[in-house]
Amino acid sequence: MLYFQLVIMAGTVMLAYYFEYTDTFSVHVQGFFCYDTTYTKPYLGPEDSSAVPPVLLYALVAGLPTLLITITETVLFLVQYTSKEFDRSEKTVATGDCCYLNPLVRRTFRFLGVYTFGLFTVDIFVNAGQVVTGNLAPYFLTVCKPNYTALGCQQALRYISHQEACTGNQDDILRARKTFPSKEAALSVYAALYLAVSYSAPPLRLSLCVRFKIHLFMVNY
Repeated sequence: MLYFQLVIMAGTVMLAYYFEYTDTFSVHVQGFFCYDTTYTKPYLGPEDSSAVPPVLLYALVAGLPTLLITITETVLFLVQYTSKEFDRSEKTVATGDCCYLNPLVRRTFRFLGVYTFGLFTVDIFVNAGQVVTGNLAPYFLTVCKPNYTALGCQQALRYISHQEACTGNQDDILRARKTFPSKEAALSVYAALYLAVSYSAPPLRLSLCVRFKIHLFMVNY
């Protein structure tokens, strides 16, 4: 079972990599009308120069839940270790056909493994949605810089659907075609929901109140 899970995880990571860093999956080219004011909003520059760059958000989404889960499980293990229930519980847990792990290590890796798998799965679905829909950003025509004269846009209702209509920077144009669904919003919501759901059911006989207080204490301090 362990090896099967590792294969599934590896396949998920590889698929996310192909979506994220290769052009294996082409983005759907959605057309636009000439002089459409819906897509002529100002372009404020790349996301890396924003107040909260994507790299910082991705680091928080990956690092903060990992830290919270690890610290919480460690504290819970220490609480159980000092209680009488620890003497009646398993000191080691068999994992696969060869490995025996401490319950603390097993639980921590299980939570982190499920969280990581879900994180890559959300990334895949978001990338797939962006590739399939190709929804245009409000600033699309600003970075597209279409040559309206060459396109024959004497009438504003003329519909342009070919990719060669744009003369702007290709990287900016590609980003402007991949705006929905929002990857940053999806990953942030997933991280918050996972932490909320994973601590909604207390393990063994430890009350939900104790788990919630530990989690809340770490968030505040």
